Amino acid sequence: MDILLAHAYYLYDDPHEQQVMKPYAPLGILYLSSYLKREGFSVGVFDSTFASLDDFAELVQRERPSVVGLYVNLMTKFNALKMIALAKAAGARVILGGPEPPYYAGDYLERGADLVVRGEGELALAELLPHLARHGMANLESITGIAYLDGDGRLVETAPRPLMPDLSANPHPDREAIDIAQYMQVWKTHHGQSSVSAIHARGCPYTCTWCSHSVYGNTHRRRTPEDAADELLWIKERYNPDLIWYADDVFAINSRWLYAYADALKARGVRIPFECISRADRLNEQVVTTLAEMGCFRLWNGSESGSQRVLDAMQRKVQVDDVREKTHLLKRHGIQAGMFIMLGYDGEEVEDITATVEHLKKCDPDVFLTTVAYPIKGTPYYAKVEADIFSERAFDTRSDRDLQVAGRYTRRFYSFATRWMVSEVALNRARLHGGASPLRRAKLLANIAIGRAGMALTQGQRQKKATALAPNVAIIE
Repeated sequence: MDILLAHAYYLYDDPHEQQVMKPYAPLGILYLSSYLKREGFSVGVFDSTFASLDDFAELVQRERPSVVGLYVNLMTKFNALKMIALAKAAGARVILGGPEPPYYAGDYLERGADLVVRGEGELALAELLPHLARHGMANLESITGIAYLDGDGRLVETAPRPLMPDLSANPHPDREAIDIAQYMQVWKTHHGQSSVSAIHARGCPYTCTWCSHSVYGNTHRRRTPEDAADELLWIKERYNPDLIWYADDVFAINSRWLYAYADALKARGVRIPFECISRADRLNEQVVTTLAEMGCFRLWNGSESGSQRVLDAMQRKVQVDDVREKTHLLKRHGIQAGMFIMLGYDGEEVEDITATVEHLKKCDPDVFLTTVAYPIKGTPYYAKVEADIFSERAFDTRSDRDLQVAGRYTRRFYSFATRWMVSEVALNRARLHGGASPLRRAKLLANIAIGRAGMALTQGQRQKKATALAPNVAIIE
């Protein structure tokens, strides 16, 4: 085996995800697997989703792979650190990729990883694997898009590797390397329908300051409509799922591509209900009509805020009024409107949160999800607030989600704000559509009162940067 590819998401170790139970296959490493196999490499895949760390430890001890390639994001960081140690104990070299390691390369390398791939992994691994087999860790400076420690323990980051220009030249993800049926059965058991994911583009050209572009950059590259439709036909014939999840950052970003893709699917007799993420400014009557005809049952929009001032600070390049208009447009065409809302962005005040609540009530989305902003290293938002970022935890025990920003409202304040927002919007929805019992209405009113009172009590409190730190804990500088 030339390389064992793995990720570090363990469903049964995550209580929150066990409540959701909507897992999807790790397409990133499956794309790597199919590409490397085509280039003649022997590739194994460890799918951690339904497995355990003990399963990984047993596999690497039994198979003794010469190289382990591990995909890491901030959600899987802690498991990844354990997997690095297990792979090293089995004698493997460890190569990390994904959105998390590039901006923490030194930290991961100091904890046992041998190399970090910065950007896309296909071409980098195809060059690294034969080099490691012949030369080990010597003479790595000529290989672009990687980071490693030199003989003196200093971090070396080579020049960036150009992104792959033609995605349709790559094979489809290696879904046969894992048990897709198990994913579909989990969906069927918990939601009554099975679902399979697909991705037809890489990268996002937009400038949202809090969003990481560490893997695919700020470009946008699409597969041809025909290639994308061929994959959907194969998925239909091989798995026949009830639903598709398009994992593109911005589906329907290009209307001409969308129309051509819709025609290609129709020519192949493929129509599978799907959900996707897009942006209000990419939607119009014809686009939404096409999406509905293709089978789109839900479209998620990164609304983020109902305050134009906050949206402009985020460099979202969207207008609040346009988000409302496009939300209503989706609903008129029978497409559920989903929204992402972010609280706590730099400079947000209570009046901005109030504007967001009113925005949600006017939009009346079918569903919305909330998060509190956190600075992801490598983003413009992180750079802007870097001097005020602190953590009470060391690298090994924190993720970027644990980073705090001095001067911002406290997490307790945002807990109350979220409680108010969710309950206020739910009560408004009950008024518009009915269906809430007197008891349900009473609970919503109580939560609204608690949320507003809690916000008032904690509004004067702000995050304060730590001055005294426990051993092995450092302020982020």
